Amino acid sequence: MPDKFSQETRSKIMKSIRSKTKMEDKICKALWKQGLRFRRNVKDLPGKPDIAIKRYQTVVFLDSCFWHVCDIHGHIPKSNLDYWVNKLKKNKERDKKVTDDYIFNKWRVLRIWEHQVKEDFEGTVKQIAAFLIQSKETAKRTK
Repeated sequence: MPDKFSQETRSKIMKSIRSKTKMEDKICKALWKQGLRFRRNVKDLPGKPDIAIKRYQTVVFLDSCFWHVCDIHGHIPKSNLDYWVNKLKKNKERDKKVTDDYIFNKWRVLRIWEHQVKEDFEGTVKQIAAFLIQSKETAKRTK
């Protein structure tokens, strides 16, 4: 099925998608209130992690169920099927490669799904906070 938008219109739509989401803003604000300090959307790290602490070699990715193809909520749009199958497959492959690269280089990686945040916001914030604190303590012990 052909795309119902012209190439120019589709390009404008895709460009309007922001890299920082409301979900990310809420999570980061809650973590910041707890006194945790980190950088957001670090461009010079692979995969541009949503939360990163280079000093402790720690990254957190907040993955949306659509763009990162969640097994529970991920779906492929019905229009322009070939494009979306290819696009979402590449996203999933890139996520795996990025995670594997971090692990290979002994970084700590946490991936959080959008539905986890929606189902239990406070619990997810606690999970991320505990992960960041543990990473800090582990990094201090290994120095």
